[in-house]
Amino acid sequence: MGYNEIMKKLVLISGISGAGKTTASNILEDMGYTCIDQYPVELLPDLLELIKTSNSIKYDKVALTIWLSDLDNYSNLLANSDFDSTLILIDANKDVVINRYKFTRRVHPLITSNTAATLEEAIDIEKSILNKFKKRNVHVIDTTNLNQKQLKAKLDKILKYNDFNNLAITFESFGFKNGLPDDADVILDVRMLDNPFYVDKLKNKTGNDKPVRDYVLNSKLTQRYIKKTIAYLDFMFKAYDNEDKRHLTICVGCTGGQHRSVTMANFLYDYYKDKYMCYVAHRELK
Repeated sequence: MGYNEIMKKLVLISGISGAGKTTASNILEDMGYTCIDQYPVELLPDLLELIKTSNSIKYDKVALTIWLSDLDNYSNLLANSDFDSTLILIDANKDVVINRYKFTRRVHPLITSNTAATLEEAIDIEKSILNKFKKRNVHVIDTTNLNQKQLKAKLDKILKYNDFNNLAITFESFGFKNGLPDDADVILDVRMLDNPFYVDKLKNKTGNDKPVRDYVLNSKLTQRYIKKTIAYLDFMFKAYDNEDKRHLTICVGCTGGQHRSVTMANFLYDYYKDKYMCYVAHRELK
């Protein structure tokens, strides 16, 4: 099953303020989740309907950070729906949370809302709510002694992120005549391949059309190019994945960005989409 065929996911992140909810949300964003901070519980039914009915990849994986005080309402709404969700609670030692607040000089939200008068009181209130939910079927991550990489590893395990490699890859076609893409990590030049532009019946088509794709891919020169390119990319992707790099942009260029580059970007996307989180884009196609 390819990455784009994975069932839609909803992840709720809550826990002690200062324990690392924002850091966890940032990690999930790197995993391809659409992350929304402090989403109002009153709007949850509308969001669930949007997630279920939308054809946009944006809503395939959604993560919401929510206040502990809203957890009961969220739980009740989700219990009465057919939506499968994952709740992750972020906790930390009280002294560690106090030190983090002193370091950042931020004000605890329960103090700004007049629910608590001191930082210790605010943390105690949140701890009492958190302990109630710890008894349920939820995932709890204690960040007291965790660095960001260790937190990521725990989130990977909970969300089964390692069903795919950690690397996300965008294959983008472009035309050299319009300049190099600014976000390119790697440039692949396919201008030496047979050009459909000079075939009258293919000239006004693009690499998204089957006749152009067949013309480009059936060439012996293209087959040799693919074999050598795949060997290079396999080596590079594995090396980058081991270095914990999260995203690569592979830009494939031909002269105008209409035929050969589009065909090859699509081919590489299809080849790698079951191994990595893959995306495809065509800069010159409107």
